[in-house]
Amino acid sequence: MKRQGKIRQYDTKINAIARLADSAIIFLTFVSIVDILAVDWMPLYLPVVLIAMVLFNFFAESQDAYRSWRGTGIRAEISAVLFSWVMTVVSLILADWLVFETDIYYATLMQTWLVVVPIQLIAWHAVVRVMLSYFRSKGHNSRQVAIVGATPLGNRLRQAFQDMDWSGLKFVGYYDDRADVSGDRRLDGEGVNIVGGTEQLISDCKSGAVDTVYITISMSAEKRIKTLTEKLADSTASVYFVPDLFTFNLLNSRWVDYQGITAVSIYETPFAGLDSLLKRIEDIVLSIIILTLITPIMLIIAFAIKLTSPGPVLFKQTRYGADGDEIKVWKFRSMTTQDNGEHIQQATKGDPRITPFGAFMRKTSLDELPQFFNALSGSMSIVGPRPHAVAHNEEYREKIQGYMLRHKVKPGITGLAQINGFRGETDTLDKMEGRVHYDLKYIQTWSIGLDLKIIFLTIFKGFVNKNAY
Repeated sequence: MKRQGKIRQYDTKINAIARLADSAIIFLTFVSIVDILAVDWMPLYLPVVLIAMVLFNFFAESQDAYRSWRGTGIRAEISAVLFSWVMTVVSLILADWLVFETDIYYATLMQTWLVVVPIQLIAWHAVVRVMLSYFRSKGHNSRQVAIVGATPLGNRLRQAFQDMDWSGLKFVGYYDDRADVSGDRRLDGEGVNIVGGTEQLISDCKSGAVDTVYITISMSAEKRIKTLTEKLADSTASVYFVPDLFTFNLLNSRWVDYQGITAVSIYETPFAGLDSLLKRIEDIVLSIIILTLITPIMLIIAFAIKLTSPGPVLFKQTRYGADGDEIKVWKFRSMTTQDNGEHIQQATKGDPRITPFGAFMRKTSLDELPQFFNALSGSMSIVGPRPHAVAHNEEYREKIQGYMLRHKVKPGITGLAQINGFRGETDTLDKMEGRVHYDLKYIQTWSIGLDLKIIFLTIFKGFVNKNAY
């Protein structure tokens, strides 16, 4: 029996070596910087470095950083490594600030170490990636993969394998018992390589000609799938069932396990566990920084509102927050009225309710600056779907499928929809559908990097908009 993927016999040892390599980089980088800067070694340095190594391994494990990244882009691996180090640094600084109070992290040595280590870690993981890709492209450490079912889903999977020649996943062909897929049948313009039926597949798995099997036949064929998997149990091939989840509009799907019963989420928030903590830290830190910078501006705006029109400076309106719970959103008053009932008229061009200074604030989004206090308190986030009036939610939830899914996360001061032109008046159903489309896309693709990108682009594209009245 010939096996190409000999390395998998030593997966556990390789994972251990990878962990040791990362820990060695953390330790040796510190020692090297001490030597380069000619700093005297302090007794406190050793426990700090050892704790950093333990914390990094803990966070890396939570991110599954040492799993096989075969078939996954390098960006995901780098994100896992970088996130693990950021959380390590945050934990170290918080512990020092709240408990030890040593001010050690103000030292040039420590600051240099905290910055250089992630560069070293990312470079090391990238080098390993390049080396593995090279060996796999030469036929080493490859996997012979087969697809059961010459289906459109199977075709997408085959194309994915062929686009990732660096992964070492070698497609050997389709296996299908159905008579209508035999011969020279074409699938999406491609010739179908039908190697044989399921009996041939089992024989090839036993002989070592196939290492991994992907089952892409319809979920309705439960009996066929069960029979096939039982027969494949008589081989050492890895077997994956690929459900056609493209039939659903997934929102952050993930596998969950309840006492051995596996389920896949269809609608779920992206903010769970460490991601929730990271998002909250982002909101707190950025809100404090931004509020510190804009406080003088807010004081000037408050003074101008008082001078130009009678009434309160701030206006509090009811909105839906995360999970559809009602929250109170703060804004600078820009109108002569303060609508907050069951029927709220959206502001339109030339709206007589808008004060002259209010028109300027709404055009430049300055009326929304108090919402950074909402973000700091936790009822909102800096980045997320913009909150709509309760009356508008009740109207559009019946007209737009999936509208309420935007409430799986906290509403934001700015969002993906706003930097893509969907800001201000939504006087047509198409405009609201466009906004909801980007809101759901944000939830599906959320990352800290995306948040920072949206905040950056908001400065140039999100504050001033011709549709904001």
